[in-house]
Amino acid sequence: MSELLSRIDGRTKLAGTNKLEILLFTLGLDQVTQRQETYGINVFKVREVMRTPEITVAPDMPPSVVGMVSLRGVLVPVVDLAKYTGVQSETKREVMIVTEYNGHTQGFLVESVDTILRLDWGQMRVPPEMLVARTGGLVTAVTELADARLIMMMDVEKVLADTAKIDDEHLFVGIQPLGMTEATVFFCDDSQVARNQIKRTLDTMQVRYVESHNGRLAWEAIDLAGRQAQARGQDPASAVTLILTDIEMPEMDGYMLTKKVKSDPRFVRVPVVMHSSLSGTQNQTHGMSVGVDEYVSKFEPQRLAEVLRRRIQAAGGEIRERV
Repeated sequence: MSELLSRIDGRTKLAGTNKLEILLFTLGLDQVTQRQETYGINVFKVREVMRTPEITVAPDMPPSVVGMVSLRGVLVPVVDLAKYTGVQSETKREVMIVTEYNGHTQGFLVESVDTILRLDWGQMRVPPEMLVARTGGLVTAVTELADARLIMMMDVEKVLADTAKIDDEHLFVGIQPLGMTEATVFFCDDSQVARNQIKRTLDTMQVRYVESHNGRLAWEAIDLAGRQAQARGQDPASAVTLILTDIEMPEMDGYMLTKKVKSDPRFVRVPVVMHSSLSGTQNQTHGMSVGVDEYVSKFEPQRLAEVLRRRIQAAGGEIRERV
């Protein structure tokens, strides 16, 4: 199965093209609904795919965490995605996808993996509200293939948050109000878990914000704010203090959003901070290549607050000088 992940070179050139590659997988036929659903996960979050190794049962784990495995001397928690999603399948999960994101490594048990599919983010759509409600926000994007299969992008950050049960109260201790009432941050992320943490950070800092679920909606909000500022005879950049963007989002990803912002004379000086669970050096390099000013890994509120404070204060001073 390792050949599925052997075509790395081509993936390094996807930044700024609004394209992605996803690994397709299934969880088994649901005995209740009689449906076999196909999910996808960004290849950049997949470290390897293997036959399920021997799993050691661990005490006091959530029901969907079936135990731990040792991978090259490191203990990795294993999540049975069928149990997690409520799929009642009798199929044995003999394949494990080893994922790495947000600085964590975990194994996902699945029925089978299909193929790696290259798509344009424009083909990925925001899921309908009915699907969001049915899956509890687990699906962040959907697309339909030529064979009529519906592919659902799984919010693996939500899986980690739900299964790890990490108490994050301490992560917000010490974050202070910014004291700049005129600052407005525009942020976008397709993960509800990530959006909630961003909002909590900004609320603690007492910074105004405009929230979007993907890059396209964020760009529309940024463009509108700029046009409204111009109509008032103001610098368009005065309405957009800073842009905080995820990488992978339906319709328009963070790379493409950054390119649009930095190629627009109205916003070229507006700082763009990339906020992603794809925290590898390669992804940071891709972001810088399209104009990202700084990179912050997800689920580090203290670090995010520090970067936002520094960038917003600098941006505010620059705008006042131009005015």
